[in-house]
Amino acid sequence: MPEDKLDVITIGRASVDLYGQQIGSRLEDIGSFAKSVGGCPTNISVGTARLGLKSALITRVGAEQMGRFIIEQLQREGVETAGIVSDPDRLTALVLLAVEAEGVSPMIFYRTDCADMALNEADIDEAFIASARSIVVTGTHFSKPHSEAAQLKAIRIAKANGRKVVFDIDYRPNLWGLAGHAAGFERYVKSDYVTGKLKPILKDCDLIVGTEEEVLIAAGGSDLVGALKAIRAVSEATIVLKRGAMGCIVYDGPIPDDLEDGIVGQGFPIEIYNVLGAGDAFMSGFLRGWLKGEPHATSATWANACGAFAVSRLLCAPEYPSWAELTHFLEKGSSERALRKDVVLNHIHWATTRRKAWPKLTAFAIDHRKQLEDIAGDQLGRIPAFKVLAVKAASEVAAGRDGFGMLLDDKYGRDALFAAPKNFWIGRPIELPGSRPLQFEFSQDLGSRLIEWPVDHCVKVLCFYHPDDPAELKTEQAEKLTAAYEGARKVGRDILIEIIASKAGPVDDTTVAHALGELYAAGLKPDWWKLEAQPSAAAWEKIDQVIEANDPLCRGVVLLGLEAPEAELARGFAAAKGSRTVRGFAVGRTLFADAAKAWFAGKMSDEAAVADMAARFRRLVGIWEQ
Repeated sequence: MPEDKLDVITIGRASVDLYGQQIGSRLEDIGSFAKSVGGCPTNISVGTARLGLKSALITRVGAEQMGRFIIEQLQREGVETAGIVSDPDRLTALVLLAVEAEGVSPMIFYRTDCADMALNEADIDEAFIASARSIVVTGTHFSKPHSEAAQLKAIRIAKANGRKVVFDIDYRPNLWGLAGHAAGFERYVKSDYVTGKLKPILKDCDLIVGTEEEVLIAAGGSDLVGALKAIRAVSEATIVLKRGAMGCIVYDGPIPDDLEDGIVGQGFPIEIYNVLGAGDAFMSGFLRGWLKGEPHATSATWANACGAFAVSRLLCAPEYPSWAELTHFLEKGSSERALRKDVVLNHIHWATTRRKAWPKLTAFAIDHRKQLEDIAGDQLGRIPAFKVLAVKAASEVAAGRDGFGMLLDDKYGRDALFAAPKNFWIGRPIELPGSRPLQFEFSQDLGSRLIEWPVDHCVKVLCFYHPDDPAELKTEQAEKLTAAYEGARKVGRDILIEIIASKAGPVDDTTVAHALGELYAAGLKPDWWKLEAQPSAAAWEKIDQVIEANDPLCRGVVLLGLEAPEAELARGFAAAKGSRTVRGFAVGRTLFADAAKAWFAGKMSDEAAVADMAARFRRLVGIWEQ
């Protein structure tokens, strides 16, 4: 038997889902949409990967931007994409969806001659199928001859190699041409033709999963008990009957006359917000247990819990829980019937499904406004061009490597933001320079501003905060930081909080750790902290302990410079290298101040400014990496 490289390969639909963001609206009235990957097998590939299984997807996508989005997002999720074909002749499928009322989600499928339905036998690689412990075939792809042939080939290979075959019946009548374009939410239309296509699949399956309507269409007839017994007559597979809010029942032997006599898992009474994608989340949870050899009741419990997460949130795959999130929920539950309102679960979800890991970060900070205005004098119009030179310097040092980034601002950094390499970490400030108490720059309404930023850009907010500040000042600052934190989370952006205590009072080995403790107590859990160099290793140990106690999922700390000389920064780096949470630095004036003064004075060319800043950045990176 071939080596098991994968736990599961899913086969079939892959689409871009566009979800209406105005809840309670007709699809006709939606004003904006949120984008995510979609399609039953695509969702399951993501859901199982998040639960720790090694998953892959076989499908086709268009050789265009939406197809590349699906591939790139799956790669971010840890899904193997070697089985995805980019089709130059067809477009990626799209789905438009809305949540009109509880349990009512109208949708329109844009799938005319779409890429995934062009899947054919040539796309099924024998070695690839044989490398997985199981495959998941899906109902829709038995609706066309070539995609049907592809799935049948995959089943033959799996059976020949002793692999498990899972059948997600996944019945949507309008994808079989049985309902109009406006009937995307329609769940059941009786069809002998569809039954004739699906019923022959049952004999080769090890696991069959479907709703009551899907069991009826797969087996034929209108009686649920009779349909289940008809399936059992041709298949020894474990059968999982999904029952929506009532959870599921598992049948692993003869079908009882009383359907309640099957195996059930724990249920989770929660608010139903959006039912779309819940079945795929359910399947992901069940597969995690089933493929790991857990009792069916445990697999069913995990499946029910994953479904509960999905119906309590808006989107499909992006809302599915990670393993850490699921285990926390199973162990500790939630005080919220609407799981999307549980701040603890939301933080675990956010922190365990981030788009990219940054184990190291060395950043050139040139988000300065006031300092460059002072240097530029009456040449404010030249500041944007100087920031572009800084990007060139940082890019030269990075040389295409990951782990590099920049802090750039909206006021003078627009051209620099466009010029920055796509693999750079980018942080953007929102604070009014020098404000204490903290105020936001331009407008106190963050939401409308942040929604325009690229999704990978990080919100950066600087606060002059000291634990010895008056209580009312600390409360005001914490409330402003909370507004920034909640705004970032609402629009799906990382946030970095920069704390400078030395400008507001004396600092010792406990000062910054005390400040962070107070901010954690206020409910803040930023992705990053940006902190001053500390006076000792003991100070860093205290900071590490505070972060680890309050948010072990924090990305970490980057050091700031405050225009310190290079030798002083080197000493600060050395003190921080033993820290468990420090990931790098984000230093500015030490790198650009001298070049800026000479360049604005007309004493340094563009090329010389780039060379000077690059040399300083390169030396600092070298010191850090020693």
